[in-house]
Amino acid sequence: MSNMPEKDLILIVDDTTTNLEIVSQALTHSGFEVITAIDGEVALKQVQDRLPDLILLDVMMPKIDGLETCKKLKENLKTRDIPVIFMTAISDTHTKVKCFALGAVDYIIKPFQKEEILARIHTHLQLRHLTKTLEQRVAERTAALSQALEELQKSQLQLVQKEKMSALGQLVAGIAHEINNPVGCIYGNLGHTSAYFQDMINLINLYQQHYPDPVKEIQEEIAAIDLDYMRADLPNLIASMKESVQRIRNISTSLRTFSREDSDRKVYCNIHDGIDSTIMILKHRLKVSQSRPDIEIIRDYDNLPKVKCFSGQMNQVFMNLIANAIEALEESNIGRSYDEIEANPNQITIQTRLIKDANHVLIRIKDNGVGMSVDIQHKLFEYLFTTKPVGQGTGLGLSIAHQIIVEKHKGSLEVYSTPGKGSEFIITIPICDNP
Repeated sequence: MSNMPEKDLILIVDDTTTNLEIVSQALTHSGFEVITAIDGEVALKQVQDRLPDLILLDVMMPKIDGLETCKKLKENLKTRDIPVIFMTAISDTHTKVKCFALGAVDYIIKPFQKEEILARIHTHLQLRHLTKTLEQRVAERTAALSQALEELQKSQLQLVQKEKMSALGQLVAGIAHEINNPVGCIYGNLGHTSAYFQDMINLINLYQQHYPDPVKEIQEEIAAIDLDYMRADLPNLIASMKESVQRIRNISTSLRTFSREDSDRKVYCNIHDGIDSTIMILKHRLKVSQSRPDIEIIRDYDNLPKVKCFSGQMNQVFMNLIANAIEALEESNIGRSYDEIEANPNQITIQTRLIKDANHVLIRIKDNGVGMSVDIQHKLFEYLFTTKPVGQGTGLGLSIAHQIIVEKHKGSLEVYSTPGKGSEFIITIPICDNP
């Protein structure tokens, strides 16, 4: 019998033959066993016969695309734990966040870099093998090994958090930067447009003053274009456009605030800026729809000093908690009419307070949504715990939030909830490291 270790099996799914050949050859030369599939249907059949250790999955494919293929893999008990790395030429934030939401561990941007593919595959295979090994040992040994598993899970949590937020932050900051130039140009030119229009109106007024009875052709044209209405309405149009452009500028500022990269050291920042930027980013989920009125945001801000913290990580906590509150409200609306919701509106209350000893700040995020049972409250911050269906929740959001507040900022994160009456999350963090 041979004592050589068994090769890791990699499944490559891509509808482009050239990509299959290039990636397959690179992985084979690096010591992996490789199998390929030209579309999602073939891949789903192959994994039933033999489970790969890792799957490289193209996003854009005919029949079943990569996102749907990943969803089906995660719905299957046999295949849901196989690490999936997406291969894509698409670089928009929405697609990448959706990939992570479906359970992917990573993504690789086309055109491929051999060294990058190999580095990412080695990293995730190591995590995969380490997880499997520890799970087996936990089943065989004493409670001491459960502590080791917990440490591994925390390491994985930190890796997922760093990779996802770093990628998302870079993309969001890049988009915000690219928006600034054209929006600034439009905003500036609208000012000139308004001034030019006023100059033309002044000139028309002079003409009408000195030539009150123009020729018939001019009179007909004035009537055709409804000059008086145009003169009255055009300033309103310009003002409306300026207001819309200003909103885009505010969104861009919020994106840059939210995606601010954290250094190795904490910095003093305005907590309210982080909350407001998060609300701005989630604005599309708050505004009125066919089924319900606007979700009301009630701000009750205290006069807080700047807080020394990792601002990007704090913004991630706000994003998780406010997004969860929106989902709880949407769930509470099921079966209620528009008029019923309007009579008892959806509300999210965000309150900040300076605690009397002046060494800590308190942040409350409260909704009047569906609420949760005591049992769920006890499990809420556990790693991988989720109440959502498979493929719709990772079970990482609140565990990451708890880790950021408790471990990174030496604070506390608590939840209080009553079924049918809503939930409240309370964050307490020190103003500085040595209060």
